[in-house]
Amino acid sequence: MAIDVTTTPHQLIASDRVEGTAVRRPNGDMIGHIERLMIDKVSGKVSYAVLSFGGFLGMGTNLLPLPWGRLRYNTKFEAYELDIDEEELKRAPSFRADKDFDWGDRVQEAELHRYYGMPPYWGGF
Repeated sequence: MAIDVTTTPHQLIASDRVEGTAVRRPNGDMIGHIERLMIDKVSGKVSYAVLSFGGFLGMGTNLLPLPWGRLRYNTKFEAYELDIDEEELKRAPSFRADKDFDWGDRVQEAELHRYYGMPPYWGGF
């Protein structure tokens, strides 16, 4: 007997369902949405969520790579929650939508983790 996974509640979510999900502050204010996930090829674990915010109709949009552990899913808002104030958001390492973050640069990634006070997903600090 097959189980209908679309109606049976579970803890897993497909990556295409995460992309586009809202990111809000704890008070419910909208920050942006998840543009994409970055997954470690070897471990298979999600390492980053790339937050899209700002801009208008896709122009001037900033992308903010967030360590995955910095987000938490809030069932009340049906959104990911990020406890970040406006100034911290403005100072956070980010890149423009028309450029890409250098995901192969460990120095840049370590700087990102230091900014958020989180240990890197690959270990060390």
